[in-house]
Amino acid sequence: MAIPGYKRLVPWLLAWANGPYERWMAERKRGLFGALRGVVVEIGPGAGANLPYLRSDVRWIGVEPNPYAHPYLERAARAAGVAYEVREGSVERLPVEAAGADAVIGTLVLCSVKDPGAALREIQRVLKPGGRYAFIEHVAAPAGTWRRRLQRWVRPAWRVVADGCCPDRETLQAIRAAGFARVEAEEFLAPAGLVAPHAAGIAVKEAASA
Repeated sequence: MAIPGYKRLVPWLLAWANGPYERWMAERKRGLFGALRGVVVEIGPGAGANLPYLRSDVRWIGVEPNPYAHPYLERAARAAGVAYEVREGSVERLPVEAAGADAVIGTLVLCSVKDPGAALREIQRVLKPGGRYAFIEHVAAPAGTWRRRLQRWVRPAWRVVADGCCPDRETLQAIRAAGFARVEAEEFLAPAGLVAPHAAGIAVKEAASA
């Protein structure tokens, strides 16, 4: 559980204190999100950092569990010029109809959900056949490294101060094992200290049978 008042603080931190990271990730986000079309559902969009990378003709639905983030998202969506709707809900139970999304976006989300498997099943449920899940997540450092040992050691305190984030979660392995027809991902180090190991890519839901 987050410390008292932290739910109010998180959107502000995301909006105003995450600039260096966002600038470093900009080109990668542009490549992942810029070609998405149709109905785009974003899980845990925070303060709306991904909205500027979307085409102006998409219909964006942001599913954000923190109600204090909703005003930030509405402002960001208006600035991006996209048709938008903000819904309150969890990734494990998305308030979106089955096969209602052409694409799903998730960045730095699966690290903090209680049940990553349920979240990935929900992502597949709301995607249309052949739909794409575009993701950027921090992942566990390689086993046996000093960073992995430190991630494990700080995990209890980290989860309290970082709104449930688990620094050593094997998120890319979970995505690969979730039953997508295809997963294309790259691993890299971002300027994020303890959670520098990242993975980014596209997971594609199986297309409908002919």
